[in-house]
Amino acid sequence: MLSVNTNVGAMAALQFLNQTQAELQVNQSHINSGLKVANAKDNGAVFAIAQNMRGNIAGYSAVSDSLNRGISTVDVAISAGQSISDLLNELKGKALAAADASLDTASRNALDADFTALRDQITTIVQNASFNGTNLVDGSVANFQALASADGTKKITANGQTLALSGTVVTLTSTATISTQTKASGMVSTINSSIANVNAALAKLASGSKKFSIQSIFVSKLVDTLSAGIGNLVDADMAVESARLQSLQVKQQLGVQALSIANQQPAITLSLFR
Repeated sequence: MLSVNTNVGAMAALQFLNQTQAELQVNQSHINSGLKVANAKDNGAVFAIAQNMRGNIAGYSAVSDSLNRGISTVDVAISAGQSISDLLNELKGKALAAADASLDTASRNALDADFTALRDQITTIVQNASFNGTNLVDGSVANFQALASADGTKKITANGQTLALSGTVVTLTSTATISTQTKASGMVSTINSSIANVNAALAKLASGSKKFSIQSIFVSKLVDTLSAGIGNLVDADMAVESARLQSLQVKQQLGVQALSIANQQPAITLSLFR
């Protein structure tokens, strides 16, 4: 039936053209954003999964920061312990030299002055071995904890070591001297004991640092894996989108031409009245 009021062909052509236009908009959105799932409207289930994984990544970013602070804190303590161990070795040399009964008074006094200066340097090192307000060698912190999981329930602990003078590790007292041959002789064994204790404490600190480092590497790999997983879920395949864009553009042009042909249909009716 020829009608000037109802053009079924034009209506059908317009529906197909609108559908092509909608698909073209989606395709252009994928190309512009690089994502095939940019929001919940695109795919609610996939978007929810991706958002949960993004939340985990944000949590692991905080975990990584915490672990890095832990590594730095323990490394400062290790540096302090190594310096103290070196000082104790020097102190041992001074004590051994002063234990020589044939040493004259002037030489002994000079050795004692050096010994005292080195002894006091241990206190200076202990007091300044802090990172971000945490000191693991002055006895103020029994253990240091860092986050190990994105939900904050799991933590990694490094034990503090008290390396101050007159302690259980450094048994050398804060008033120790080698002003006499007797004191110097007795000091050698005290320093030997302190050296052994400090080296054992360093091993414990190094163990704590290694735990932080291992977890930090694992977290870094885990974040990379999660990021790749999110990409697999939501990233657009640009090669596919490019091919689809060209296909839709051709369909759009054909749709416009089909609509134009359909719109010319009522004009045929005029020939009936000539």
